[in-house]
Order: sequence, then C-alpha cells, then structure tokens
Amino acid sequence: MKLTIFGASGGIGRHLVDQALAAGHDVTAVVRDPARLPGTSAQVVTADLAAADPTALQAAVGGADAVLSGLGPRSAADAGVTSRGTRAVAEAMAGSGVRRIVVVSAAPVGVVPSPGRPRPPRYDEGDGPLMRFVLGPAIRRVLRRHYADLALMEEELRDGGLDWTVVRPPRLTDGPLTGDYRTAYGRNIRGGLTVSRADVAQLMLALLDRPESVRRTVGVAG
Repeated sequence: MKLTIFGASGGIGRHLVDQALAAGHDVTAVVRDPARLPGTSAQVVTADLAAADPTALQAAVGGADAVLSGLGPRSAADAGVTSRGTRAVAEAMAGSGVRRIVVVSAAPVGVVPSPGRPRPPRYDEGDGPLMRFVLGPAIRRVLRRHYADLALMEEELRDGGLDWTVVRPPRLTDGPLTGDYRTAYGRNIRGGLTVSRADVAQLMLALLDRPESVRRTVGVAG
C-alpha cells in the first residue's frame, strides 16, 4: 500500500515508518523537522501541523491508500496540536479523495467531554474499579488539556466523512515489539495499564486491513 504517516518522527510515528517499510509499503513520512527522522528510505515531507495549510498537505496525501497519524504534543506548549493537525490532515484528505485514516488517541478519552458531547459516559465499560475511581480521575486532572485536545480530535473525526479508526492505548512505554497485546472495539482493556509504542504501531497498521474497524474506537493494552 501507499501510506502517508503524520507525526512520523514521534514515538509511535517512527515505529509506524519502520514497520511499514519493513512490510514493503510505499511510505511518505510527514515531519516538522526532517533531522529527527535520519536514515530512512521513506519519502520525507516537511510540514508544521501546529499551523498547517491543508492545501499544502494535499501533495503528501495525494494518491495514498491510507493515512496513519501518530500526532501528539511533545510538551504543554503543543497543547491543541493534535486536533488542529488532524483537522488539516482531514481537509487535505477530502481534497485529495483519500478516505482511510487510523489515528492514535488515549484510553481515558472516552469519558472526556468535548463541545459536541458535553456529557460523555461517566465510566468506560472496560475499566476496572482502580481505573474508574483512582487512576483515571487523577490522570485526567494532570493531563486535562491533552485529553481535551484528543477528545476534540475524535469528535471531529466522528462528525466528518472519513473512514476513520481511533486507537486508544493506556500509558505508552518504549518496550519492544511483542505482538502480545489485547484489543477490544468500543471499550478499554480491563487491567490494561501499559502497552509499548511498537505494539501500538503494529496494531494501527494491521487495522488498515480490517473493515470492521472503520468508524470505531479500538482499545489496546499489553
């Protein structure tokens, strides 16, 4: 497949690039700073998605079979980059006739309010008591701006016309690719507290060939 990967120099993005190339895909990697993606055989396109022009992104997505996004803030100063960047990517895809996109979000986002969903479910059905009453509320307080951004991104994808899939991992680690992880549609994973970035990337690539994942969220955990 011809794939365009956004956030390609990030933790998950680099794994997406490496795994996609190893699988024989034709990869276009979109990054803010090409120096952060050295030694790759992917075609590298420079774009700052914090203030991206959708028309300038059409060349990167044009002709792609699918788009994958590992977009996420590197610091508090990047708050809002995920929703803004994904909005620009979605507009570029619509302008280029590309429909399939798989993005990464986060496990707590299903219970985070957004403008169009001010009263989300109080709990995710996949969360156990520890996550519902202790860890989840604490994590959402600390990372509230980050999760609000991800919730807005998810809302805009739901309201748009793309064939999207949202992957919701818990705490990400730099562990190795194991292939040993659990998944569930529409809910988090009971007792799943961590998963490696490499495993999340593998799942995102695998979901491209699973039509049942279109317009659905997918929980994943080790």
